Amino acid sequence: MKIAFADQRPDTTEVLALPVQKGGSTTGLIDGQDALLAAAASGQRFDGEAGSVVELFVPGADGTAPRRVLLLGVGAGDDAAYERAGGALTARLLTSGVTAAVADLSAAAPLAAARFAAGAAQRAWRFDEYRTKLSDKQKQTLAALTVIGNDSAWRDRAAVTDGVALARLLATLPPNILYPETFVERVLAAVDGLGLEATVLTEAEMRELGMGALLGVSQGSTRDARILALRWAGAGEGAPLTALVGKGVTFDTGGISIKPAAGMEDMKWDMGGAAAVAGAMLALAKRGAKANVIGVMGLVENMPDGNAQRPGDVVTTMSGQTVEVINTDAEGRLVLCDCLTWVQREHKPTRIVDLATLTGAMIVSLGNEYGGLFSNDDALADALLAAGRASGDQLWRFPLADAYDRLIDSPIADVKNVGPRGAGSITAAQFLQRFVDAGVAWAHLDIAGMVWADKDGPTWAKGATGYGVRVLDRFVADACEA
Repeated sequence: MKIAFADQRPDTTEVLALPVQKGGSTTGLIDGQDALLAAAASGQRFDGEAGSVVELFVPGADGTAPRRVLLLGVGAGDDAAYERAGGALTARLLTSGVTAAVADLSAAAPLAAARFAAGAAQRAWRFDEYRTKLSDKQKQTLAALTVIGNDSAWRDRAAVTDGVALARLLATLPPNILYPETFVERVLAAVDGLGLEATVLTEAEMRELGMGALLGVSQGSTRDARILALRWAGAGEGAPLTALVGKGVTFDTGGISIKPAAGMEDMKWDMGGAAAVAGAMLALAKRGAKANVIGVMGLVENMPDGNAQRPGDVVTTMSGQTVEVINTDAEGRLVLCDCLTWVQREHKPTRIVDLATLTGAMIVSLGNEYGGLFSNDDALADALLAAGRASGDQLWRFPLADAYDRLIDSPIADVKNVGPRGAGSITAAQFLQRFVDAGVAWAHLDIAGMVWADKDGPTWAKGATGYGVRVLDRFVADACEA
């Protein structure tokens, strides 16, 4: 959907949206229509709650056609409520037959107006590429939104919205279309010309580096693994480097420890962490972030052919540590551990944030409301929690402790890739922590319950949410930029 900003309401009959705060008055929103607006609000029990909508038709001036008007609740008037209102506007009009709308946010602060536009644009994202029999009523019609207001904050929010769209696309594409090699191709095409320095590692290069854990996951697939790294040098030489590392399992059968058939199709989005990193790097480059950031995506397919790794195998990681593979469906941590070692050896970041759809246990713990946060550094954890609250991609912190770490000691190797049934998300994080060098601030985000939604949300339709892009961008803006 095309977003434009303007200084005043255009003299058209396009749909007009007007924000109303919770408990606020509708008086004066449209000249001469106070009674009609008040009656519509009262009749539909509208009190301005964030995301609520009242729809009515207002008589046109001088005999012109009536104009469709929407009252949009913006709650207390904070930025997040405006974003929710933007999403509600799109949800109401997306397939309504309306092609263009105007939202009068002339009284809103610049960031609120930008968040409104971002919410509207993000809620408009759809993937219809393979749907050939949509009826007219199912097709998207809303193509343009004009926001009356200050556009000074829109450039950055537009960049983040583009990053969310890229992450959603990657998570939505079917696994016969998106696999490690084509993931790289699509991301490189998306970031072309933005000033990002790209590095791509092939299986041969990874084998030479000793990445036995990542390659062990990949060895059952006919699709070769890849590592894609995108580096953004927005703060100049010598500034601290932040690393974002994403799990990119483009399809996960579970390997020899195969998953149940029911619902296995969902495992096309087991690369949601890598998708979030790709989207975040796109956003940082598009808005010209004044920070040095490298995004690393470990890309594999986990399949159960005759060459697949077995439960009981021992693999040697790039760090030199050995891993007893107890469950081949605990593959994401095997991918991430070699990516963590590589980025630390090659690029020496001062802080690392990794993201992964890592454990089903995280969904048991938090459902689909928060991503899990684990960290060896309180300041880093606090910065990420604050970024989550501000961006809407919320996080909840979990503990790390020696008692949990001992649960993954192996009798025949340095570590095993799963612990007992209890505390499964924590022991997964403890596994990753073993590959973080001393002195490096590190955080792990388990986003298993967040990258895909079974129902519509405030700024997304059912399907891929793009979770992770917004919190990473906000974290970089608040904690990393010069």
